[in-house]
Amino acid sequence: MAERPRDWVPVEQRLLGLDRRTFPAGLIALAVALVLIYGWQAVNAAIPWHNEIRAGQVLDLGSGATAVPPVGWQLESGTLVGGAGANARAVQVLLASGGATIELAGTAYTGAAEAFLDQVERAEGDDPDVTGTRGTVTTDAGLVGVVESRTGPSGDGIDVAFKMALDPAEAAGSPALLVRVRTAGGQFERYQDEVSALLRSITPGVAR
Repeated sequence: MAERPRDWVPVEQRLLGLDRRTFPAGLIALAVALVLIYGWQAVNAAIPWHNEIRAGQVLDLGSGATAVPPVGWQLESGTLVGGAGANARAVQVLLASGGATIELAGTAYTGAAEAFLDQVERAEGDDPDVTGTRGTVTTDAGLVGVVESRTGPSGDGIDVAFKMALDPAEAAGSPALLVRVRTAGGQFERYQDEVSALLRSITPGVAR
């Protein structure tokens, strides 16, 4: 009787020429590979990301400065009071709702609020298709900011610049805060009350 090869597979264990005994391990390996390749993408698509602002939550703008965000908006980046703490000269907050966004950015700047807004606009370059007017806005805490409305083909919005100090003697050394609101064309009025409430809520912290 001829000796069988060591890798010989009995007929009853074969399927399409393959050893059926290896199928479970192969299927497990295939399933793991598919999960690694496609599974996390499917999970991310199926489970929407939510970090919705709830009533009573307050934005941390660093050094004790705060602002009250609109309830129901999504906090896409930034720190809430009670969290890890924010740096007043490196604040980065982004709120979103539908097609509207509110960005708050803090930085070091020794000039006045109007000069800060001028510098921001120079850095971005002039767009002949954008029109706007300037004015002032005063928060409930007494901060006076410079506000410029903007209307153009890409949408509507406002830019507001603050120096985060009530005392003129401390203004030069205080951080600057830029609040930038953007909406789709013709949609700013829909969010105007929420934006106004956020601006009025901005409160300076302690000078550093």
